[in-house]
Amino acid sequence: MEIDPFIFRLSIFILSIFVGYYVVWSVTPSLHTPLMSVTNAISSVIIVGAIIAALSGSDGVVFSSSSIYGFFAIILAAVNIFGGFLVTQRMLAMYKKKKKDK
Repeated sequence: MEIDPFIFRLSIFILSIFVGYYVVWSVTPSLHTPLMSVTNAISSVIIVGAIIAALSGSDGVVFSSSSIYGFFAIILAAVNIFGGFLVTQRMLAMYKKKKKDK
């Protein structure tokens, strides 16, 4: 009996969702900033892969499926990086000392 590859990959994807959820929500608040930094680094690697996928058209067709998926991956990863930097900046601002007005 052989397992369908689609079902196998789908089950791994669903398990990774649960594991990721429990890993992220069990992190203490003081570790969220380093976690966001690592997430931004991973997203930057995803952008490099998405650029490669977007430019991988071998037959010279501009709107091939790989270039369209690569373009969407670039947009989604860029939004993720930008949001991660905003969240990191906001969390680091919470640790700054407030200036007292005289």
